[in-house]
Amino acid sequence: MEQIQTIGAVAKILGISSRMIRYYEQAGLIECKRTEDYAYRVYNENTVRRLRQIIILRKLRVPIKQIREIFDNNDAIKVVEVFERNVTELDEQITALSTVRTILSHLVQELKDKANVRLQLDHLSDSAVFATVDSISFSNNIIQEEEKSVNGLHKADETLNKFNEVKYIKLAPARAAAFNAVSSQPEDDAFKPIKAWLKDNNLEGTARIYLFNIEPHQTEGNPEYGMGCCATIPEGIEIPEHFYEKKLPGGVYVVSEWKDQNSGWETIMTLLNDPMWEWQYDGREG
Repeated sequence: MEQIQTIGAVAKILGISSRMIRYYEQAGLIECKRTEDYAYRVYNENTVRRLRQIIILRKLRVPIKQIREIFDNNDAIKVVEVFERNVTELDEQITALSTVRTILSHLVQELKDKANVRLQLDHLSDSAVFATVDSISFSNNIIQEEEKSVNGLHKADETLNKFNEVKYIKLAPARAAAFNAVSSQPEDDAFKPIKAWLKDNNLEGTARIYLFNIEPHQTEGNPEYGMGCCATIPEGIEIPEHFYEKKLPGGVYVVSEWKDQNSGWETIMTLLNDPMWEWQYDGREG
C-alpha cells in the first residue's frame, strides 16, 4: 500500500522546512495530492524520493533551473552536459577564490608589517589591484547575490503591502447558536434571526458573529444559494428549536477589513491561493 505523508511529516523526515517543500512545488519540481475530504497537502512515496534527489542536487550546488532540466530529460547525455557545466563553473570559482585568497593573504601580511590600516585600504584603489580584482569572475558573484537579496526584500515588501490590512487573531474554542438560509440574499436572511435573538436575550455585547458557506453553493445563473450564520454563546444558554448548536474549534484565523462589497473577500482569497502558505480551508465551509 502506498504511503501518504503530510507536508509536516515529510519536512521532519527530510530535515527541511515546509516552506522549502512548497517552494519546490511552486518551481514545478514536485506535486502534492489533495483529496476532497482533506484540505492539507499530502505527498506519496515517489514525491518524497524526488525531494531526496532535489536536496542532494542542491547540496551539490546544482541550480533549480538545471534540476528541472535533469528531471525533464531521459537522455543521459543531456544530464551529463548539465553536470559538466556545473563542473566548469566550479573550476572557475575555485580559480577566482584562489586569487581572492592570494590578495587577502598579501594584505594581511602588509598590515602586520606596516600596521597602517588607512595606507593599506588606500592601496585597494590602486589601478593594478583594481584591475586584478575586477578580472575575478564568479558564476554567481557577490554583487549578483546582493542584487538577488535586495530583489527578494522588495518582493517580500510587496507581498506584505498586498496584505497590509490583514490581521491574524487566535480564538479559543466556543459554543455557538447557528441558523442557515437558502435564498437570493442568504447573508441577510441568516444574519437577521441570529441578531434579533441575541438582542432579545441581552447577548449582543459578548457574542462573536460569523457567516459561513453551506450548500447549495452560488453558481452562475442560480439566484439562490446557501449561507449560515452563528453567534458565540456562553455555556448554559438554551438554543431555540429553529436554531442549532455549532461547535467552533478555535485556532489562528486571518481577518481583513471590508471597504466595499468585495474588497475584504478578494484579499482573503488571494492570501488563501498563495502557494507559500498552508491553510486549513477547503473552499466550501468555514
